[in-house]
Amino acid sequence: MATRTADAVWEGDLPKGKGTIKFGSGAFEGQYSFASRFENGKGTNPEELIAAAHAGCFSMALSHALSEAGHKPSRVQTHAIVHLEKDGDGFSIPKIELQTEAVIPGIDDAKFQQVADEAKRNCPVSKVLSGAKIELTAKLMNA
Repeated sequence: MATRTADAVWEGDLPKGKGTIKFGSGAFEGQYSFASRFENGKGTNPEELIAAAHAGCFSMALSHALSEAGHKPSRVQTHAIVHLEKDGDGFSIPKIELQTEAVIPGIDDAKFQQVADEAKRNCPVSKVLSGAKIELTAKLMNA
């Protein structure tokens, strides 16, 4: 199986320093700072990258689980919210919310919820982030 890499450089102290994050594939390179992580400053941050990874992995895992259950999805869209909170002298990520909407012909909501919950448990990124409470809201969008 493939392995993936990324690099980060930080220059200076925490409140006034700055950094860059770069994917090994070259698909993304961005700036990050104290302000982009703990305030609303310009740039990215580790939690945003975790959210992107989790949303992407879960969408793929749900699509696969649905197909395996005989319900090929037309579309799966997931929004991930990573909560960074003060924890004593440091910080932690106690909760991640996954909000997904999917269009899947020929499936009822009960089956969809069951498969979505399985996908949440089996998504590799969910597994690695299992130290946080992962909440799932799954909405079937069929007409």
